[in-house]
Parts: sequence; structure tokens; C-alpha cells
Amino acid sequence: MPKGEGRLVAQNKKARHDYAIEETFEAGIVLQGTEIKSVRNARVNLKDAYARVDRGEVFLHNMHISPYEQGNRYNHDPLRTRKLLLHKKQISKLIGETKEAGYSIVPLKMYIKDGYAKVLIGVAKGKKKYDKREDLKRKEAKRDVERAFKERQR
Repeated sequence: MPKGEGRLVAQNKKARHDYAIEETFEAGIVLQGTEIKSVRNARVNLKDAYARVDRGEVFLHNMHISPYEQGNRYNHDPLRTRKLLLHKKQISKLIGETKEAGYSIVPLKMYIKDGYAKVLIGVAKGKKKYDKREDLKRKEAKRDVERAFKERQR
């Protein structure tokens, strides 16, 4: 199964706009109690989330998982820091790549694969304003070409 295949729960569309993604990793995520029920109901927001390596472990910060409606007192803190599950080789690779200036770890999407919640994280370098504009121009030009090609076939 290729990376990112499964039932999509949440996607960070802004990440691909703001960052140039160098490499991606699939990571498991440690959830508490009712969090998995909220994840299955797609009540997740990855917009401002980021990952950080701390003492040889990777943690996801600022990811919002809404409290489960029927969870009452067993509900969790929506913005708590969650641990990501990766192999040691992957973590050491992440440490090496993020030591370079300008690189960070950004969650791209969250999905359910074989009953487990997974997060696709990417090693990313921030784009400059002119890079973002260039990408938008390229995307628009591609759309125009496809539109013209479609009209030509009719």
C-alpha cells in the first residue's frame, strides 16, 4: 500500500502551499480514550500543527482533535501534545534533516489504515512569497492548458 492510502480523515492543504516538501514519512500516533472516536468522525484539524523531535522521540504539537460528544468526563484536552510512532532510523534521519536551518516537520494528512490512525508527516522547507506566487501561476497555466485541450477534443 503506498504512503497515504487509507480513509482520509484530515488534510493540511496549507502545508503544500507554505512549504516545499522534501520527504514524507508515515507515522502512527498515540491517542487517548475517546480521541480515536473523534478521529473516526473526522473531527481533526491539522492547520497549525507541527512536529518536533525531543529526546529521541517525535511529538506532534497544536493538532486539534475535538472532544467526543458522548465522552463526558473521559474527554481529553483537544490541543494536547501527541507522540508519533516511528522507527529509530526514521527518527535519526528526521533529526539530521531538521538540524539544517529552515527545515521543519509538518503533518500533511491524517488517515485510518487497517483500523489504526496514521499521520503522514513531511520534512519541509518554508517557501518565500515569490515561490508561492510562482506555484500559483504554474497551477493556473496547467489548468488553462487542460481546459483548452478538453475543448479541442469536442
